[in-house]
Amino acid sequence: MAADAKTWTSTSDPELACPVSPVVDIVFSRWTTPILWALHTYGRQRFVELERRITKITPKVLTQRLRQLERDGMIVRTYHPEVPPRVEYEISDLGRSLAPLFAHLAEWASANLEKVEHSRQAYDAERS
Repeated sequence: MAADAKTWTSTSDPELACPVSPVVDIVFSRWTTPILWALHTYGRQRFVELERRITKITPKVLTQRLRQLERDGMIVRTYHPEVPPRVEYEISDLGRSLAPLFAHLAEWASANLEKVEHSRQAYDAERS
């Protein structure tokens, strides 16, 4: 492991310098976590259901994020050739595998966000 760490820290390529960067780009892009959370929590949903749950997202952005998440393998899109056509989205096994990461982040947030807020207030007060 130490040899691997030395290899990726000695490069000028940011993605190789920090092996977590590609994961952060995939998982923490704007709207990704609310979409994955909604699909994980409520199960398979249609576009309109997601749109109702994530009230501040525009239809255009929701479409873009769903396509990207499908491309990344985080969700599965199922097309039902009915009249009218029906499309449903659900979290994939790969997307579901992120649950422990999100649980850990939720624990960190619960333990630390108040400290972050105090730090911000102190920082802002010093600069006022």
